[in-house]
Amino acid sequence: MSFSHEALNLTSDKNLVYTAMSKHLFYYRLHISKYVIEQHGVPLNPFMIFDYFLLDTVDRNLVREGNNNLVKRADECWVFGPISNGVLAEIKIAASLNKPVKYYKIEKSQNIISIPVEEVEMEDEVKEFRSELPTS
Repeated sequence: MSFSHEALNLTSDKNLVYTAMSKHLFYYRLHISKYVIEQHGVPLNPFMIFDYFLLDTVDRNLVREGNNNLVKRADECWVFGPISNGVLAEIKIAASLNKPVKYYKIEKSQNIISIPVEEVEMEDEVKEFRSELPTS
């Protein structure tokens, strides 16, 4: 007798999607991951993987390095909500590797909507860098 399980038949390749978001959207992390799965992607969500950056018990640069490696390995970068300085850095890494970057806003806590780059909100500390956002 050979081991059998339905998971062995589910072999289609799906894009790995890095979910870039400001810490202000931490509480939406589950909704964002669910949205990516529903869009037939596999979410690489740093707030799920590092659980709010390991509660600040690990040097922040080690977590950033982990995030950067996730961006490098992802097929796409999806940006949710206003862009912070950390999110902008992740976008720039993805763009430098010619990865598609898509933008989304969240309305009424669970309604996620694709938006053009012109509608993306920027947090105050990065507003001056709007022109550096990729339009892919």
